[in-house]
Amino acid sequence: MNITANSVWDNCLAFIKDNIQPQAFKTWFEPIKPIKLTENALSIQVPSKFFYEWLEEHYIKLLKVALTKELGPNAKLVYIIKMENTYGNKEPFTEKIPSSNRVGMVPQELDVPIKSKNPELKNPFVIPGIRNIKIESQLNPNYNFENFLEGDSNRLARSAGMAVANKPGGTSFNPLLVFGGVGLGKTHLAHAIGVEIKDKYPERTVLYISAEKFTQQYIESVKKNTRNDFIHFYQLIDVLIIDDVQFLSGKSGTQDVFFHIFNHLHQNGKQVILTSDKAPVDMQDIEQRLLSRFKWGLSAELQSPDYETRVSILKNKIYRDGVEMPEPIIDYIAKNIKTNIRELEGAIISLIAQSSFNKKEVTLELAQQVVEKFVKNTKREVSIDYIQKVVSDYFEMDVATLQSKTRKRHIVQARQLAMFFAKKYTKASLASIGSQIGKRDHATVLHACKTVDNLAETDKQFRKYIDDLSKKFS
Repeated sequence: MNITANSVWDNCLAFIKDNIQPQAFKTWFEPIKPIKLTENALSIQVPSKFFYEWLEEHYIKLLKVALTKELGPNAKLVYIIKMENTYGNKEPFTEKIPSSNRVGMVPQELDVPIKSKNPELKNPFVIPGIRNIKIESQLNPNYNFENFLEGDSNRLARSAGMAVANKPGGTSFNPLLVFGGVGLGKTHLAHAIGVEIKDKYPERTVLYISAEKFTQQYIESVKKNTRNDFIHFYQLIDVLIIDDVQFLSGKSGTQDVFFHIFNHLHQNGKQVILTSDKAPVDMQDIEQRLLSRFKWGLSAELQSPDYETRVSILKNKIYRDGVEMPEPIIDYIAKNIKTNIRELEGAIISLIAQSSFNKKEVTLELAQQVVEKFVKNTKREVSIDYIQKVVSDYFEMDVATLQSKTRKRHIVQARQLAMFFAKKYTKASLASIGSQIGKRDHATVLHACKTVDNLAETDKQFRKYIDDLSKKFS
């Protein structure tokens, strides 16, 4: 019988597959290629140095048993590492490394362990030339749970964040994806989780980074041919927090490297926390394999705060700043600024500044002037409530009728238009739009949007409805 590298490795794979989890087999063994067989030494090609180290550390006994079954007690394993090539050569660089004696191979085959060839791990957060092994968390201690006030709009996300902070990597919320519109507290919550973990588990390595910065570091690593160092660095992290993950859209190289980092962290029980301005189902140009991983844990939405939460946020801000303010003024601001928390806090800061600079007392009249200017000068997101009101007024019905269960054609069309504009002008998820417009599900919203698109092309009167309403939102 003609024994080849392929046949030996196929037999090894059959044995290995029966002894490990399918996901682990797919991740760590399917990418390996058998290269050649010389007497009792099998050479296999692995994608990276990290891959080699992982096999040596976690699957050494399994490899030894599988290979010994095929080639006898003197079997040897040689890794050929496919090195990165950014210089345009057609052939990949390779580096041969005999397996260590932990596989039970012949000791004279030992080589210098690969780690010692590059003893100093490059930390992308360290300025070149400055020796610093410690990884700074990049967290802002001012963003903590104490000043992240709970309300109906954020209860699920906040509770999940607390659970993760108490047991990072040990809950089913891994990854935890927090999503919502601008200024609703995604970044604050992400930092708060990190700050809490550092407080409870000082020995854990926590890192906060924006997806934009992560991408810049990756591009830099490719230019300098240090991609493996980049991957290595991120695989050391115990809790990785990536802000605005939607920024990875369309960046296939960054998505690919993040996919491998994510897999490594997840398989090792490390915690991943992500924030995004949209739900996974609404993300564009993100690879399906990455989206499926985003859905492994929990996706929690932050919605616009309700009136009571807005009042609590204002009172908390005033208390932290050591300022006193009459209740009617707090009430006025809470009722007139509804879109997001950033605008709420910005209005309070403006009001305090106006009062102190102009040596004026904080009055309701001053609050009205500030809020009016603030709202006028701030690019505001259109809210779902506002859309429902505008559409209802246009069709001369009240919001309750728009949200009702009735199947009358003109009411159904008005409801579908409200859903269509909510998807177009807000960053709310389809599920959130449906729940706010008559307690419908996300499939109803999707159907409504398709119906509006179809009618816009075939019905002139309906096209006019869309044009008229669009002007009201622009």
